[in-house]
Amino acid sequence: MQEKVISGFSKLDKKAKINWLSSHFLDGDPAVEEQLASFWHQDAALQQVLDGFSENTLSNFPLPFGIAPNFKINGQMYAVPMVIEESSVVAAACSAAKFWLPLSGFHTEVIDTVKLGQLHFRWGGSQERWEALFPELEKMLRLETTHLTANMEKRGGGIKDIKWLRKPEIGADYFQLLVSFQTCDSMGANFINSILEQFGASLKQWAATANGLNQEERQLEVIMAILSNYTPECVVKAWVECEMADMEKTLRTGDDVRHFCHKFETAVNIAYHDPYRAVTHNKGIFNGIDAVVLATANDFRAIEACGHAYAARDGQYRSLSRCTIDGDHFRFELEIPLALGTVGGLTKLHPLAKLSLQILGQPSANELMQVIAATGLAQNFGALRSLVTTGIQAGHMKMHLQNILIHFGATPAQMEEARAYFEHHTVSFTAVREFLAQYNAVQ
Repeated sequence: MQEKVISGFSKLDKKAKINWLSSHFLDGDPAVEEQLASFWHQDAALQQVLDGFSENTLSNFPLPFGIAPNFKINGQMYAVPMVIEESSVVAAACSAAKFWLPLSGFHTEVIDTVKLGQLHFRWGGSQERWEALFPELEKMLRLETTHLTANMEKRGGGIKDIKWLRKPEIGADYFQLLVSFQTCDSMGANFINSILEQFGASLKQWAATANGLNQEERQLEVIMAILSNYTPECVVKAWVECEMADMEKTLRTGDDVRHFCHKFETAVNIAYHDPYRAVTHNKGIFNGIDAVVLATANDFRAIEACGHAYAARDGQYRSLSRCTIDGDHFRFELEIPLALGTVGGLTKLHPLAKLSLQILGQPSANELMQVIAATGLAQNFGALRSLVTTGIQAGHMKMHLQNILIHFGATPAQMEEARAYFEHHTVSFTAVREFLAQYNAVQ
């Protein structure tokens, strides 16, 4: 056991890291280095950039980079870049985009773009005393961070509001500053965290040196200063709508359009009231959202965490999308918080993220919010459309056919025959295995 513990691993070069990993966890397999090296980028300078994104990097883990065309959003056409390994996701987004293209496409609106940060601290004074002191303290905090906010303020951003909270359920002496920010086209994590840490340093200095404080009021300890990934006021809405009769030319399911719409509405209502269904429903939304977030080098983990918290904001986990039918009018919409950036971070360092933003027309953060929300709604529509008509497996397994054939080592000729055969047969591992066995038997 002890021999598998290492100190200073991060200081080893890449080859030494691989050798240590192979000898201690992979039985010294000599093929490990070759396998990892086979995924290194041929451009050594670019590989150095990729290595710098993370710690202890040994290789690259490729994911498919695809495009979903035909997205009409607020009257403008987009080809949406998507990075995801699940084969049916891009297909579903493409299908939904094409479905709504002749029906005026997707509509979106950014509701607000406020981002939040928190300074958590303990203070020995009373709530009443803090309330009396706070107006002057707020002025001091803003003044002492002007060197950090000046450039952002020139672009229209900066610190918007500073609130203080007292939560005795956390601690009798616990206080919090809840700070709202506008960060323009940057995600703003470093900007927010730098300001919050300066707030903490300023408050500690104030408590230690200000005149007129008693002994208890000089006791101030910063617990932590950090942005919040819950941004319920950084919200975008996306929707599609049409008269039911207009949907007939794009539906193509054999179902009566009114029956389809009401069945679709019921499926969304189930996800609103049933958390077991809501989780899977929202996962489908994030299939689309995460794929574009990844393609543009934004933080999909923060987006997911925030979205799921938002889905439970009334105390029960619910669907993020809604469906309403008013007479003959069908409307399907999504409201979701998306804290994104189009400058800073990896958006320019990662070459494919840079390309993704070029494909999207170098969008502002607000425009990217709208594109990503529309993609999430499209993904949700595509999945629900399949669920309430043909069922999810028919299309899903056909998309997985290629992977199954690769798993069985099928030749190009076998793949071509299999694709033709399974146009009219159910795809499964067993069915593909039997098809290949029969194919080989007659050759």
